[in-house]
Amino acid sequence: MRVSNNLSLDGCNLVNLALKYGTPLYVFSKGMIESRCREIKEQFLKRYDGSRAYYASKAFLTLAMCQIIEKEGLGLDVVSGGELHLALKASFPAERIVLHGNNKLRQEIEMAVESGVGRIVVDWEGEIDIIDEVSKIKGQKTPILLRVTPEVKAMTHKYIQTGHRGSKFGIPLERIPYVVKKTISLSNVELKGFHFHLGSQIDDYRTYLEAVDVITKLMSDLREGLGYTTEELDIGGGFGIGNGEGSLTKPISYFTDPAMERIKARCLTFGLPLPSVAIEPGRWITGEAGITLYTVGAIKEIPGSCTYVSVDGGMADNIRPALYGARYRAEVANKMGRDKDKIVTVAGRCCESGDILIEDLPVPGDIEPGDILAVFNTGAYSYSMASNYNMLPKPAVVFVDKGEDILVVERETYDDLLVKQRGIRSALRV
Repeated sequence: MRVSNNLSLDGCNLVNLALKYGTPLYVFSKGMIESRCREIKEQFLKRYDGSRAYYASKAFLTLAMCQIIEKEGLGLDVVSGGELHLALKASFPAERIVLHGNNKLRQEIEMAVESGVGRIVVDWEGEIDIIDEVSKIKGQKTPILLRVTPEVKAMTHKYIQTGHRGSKFGIPLERIPYVVKKTISLSNVELKGFHFHLGSQIDDYRTYLEAVDVITKLMSDLREGLGYTTEELDIGGGFGIGNGEGSLTKPISYFTDPAMERIKARCLTFGLPLPSVAIEPGRWITGEAGITLYTVGAIKEIPGSCTYVSVDGGMADNIRPALYGARYRAEVANKMGRDKDKIVTVAGRCCESGDILIEDLPVPGDIEPGDILAVFNTGAYSYSMASNYNMLPKPAVVFVDKGEDILVVERETYDDLLVKQRGIRSALRV
């Protein structure tokens, strides 16, 4: 959306926001996040009895985001003690929290049990003993799911595939009967069912159907062999979003309706009661709601090669292009509507040759230092994965809604970077 020649989001002029808060700046549409949550409620939660939806908070997590998710009635998926701590500080209901993680620390399990999280998803066999022991000390019985590796390979980047054999996540299929037998013999854990996750940025629902076939066969075998009946099945998340280059984001029902129909059909075939089903969307909720603003700095024209347009951020605030080749589109926010007659490479300011945000970006020919570059679809994993590489302070985060803007995370300062540091003189008292 444009206001005069400037780009806007939810009625807020992005160029003005850049001037007000500085750059780099993460800007999020509160309305878009709420709209995605409501689509999940209408198209999944209200349509399927007993269904649940957890926001995968690793995509983007702040106190303000927790408050939105809580208000919209979704649960929260956390993967560390830090994420759990933030959620509890935001007064998020513990019973609506699920704790994940392939190597949970004992203190994280203790925190989860003590706070009364709704579920702990077990990722390896030895974890069950720790949960049982901690729960016994606390005088509780903790509900758990077993994360199964369904040996389904999603068609996405290998760094974000999680359901194939050889993945660091989950318990191998052949070990599940043994683990179930052991788990149901314990007094302080309650096995509710199973969980699987296939990867991230998946755009074909058929990948989920493959996994459903595997897990429902497992459910049938366990009932026949051990008398264990599965109450819950969590099919994870990873639902992809469009890239703005002809690829559009599919509605949540594109993924959930076929999965639910397959689960119903398979349970009918095997004579199984229908489990309650959960999903864990993250990027699908927040990815397109975010825009990152940068200020253009150095511009280098290299004859016979390319033109570099450098910005005041880069891999420190968005590692994904360098990490696994994520692609983005962008606009010069203060020069909307002009002919894009120049092709450039957007370079970050970090001291790395790989700090390239966008290659072959069409921009107006008069792009110059001081212009504001808006990079779209950065609402997932940019803020979450931001670092202080090169001692760069992390950007601020602003929510916009119906023409109003609110600062929800302050920009770090240079002094913030030194808060935990100690000089050698003070440490050695010399």
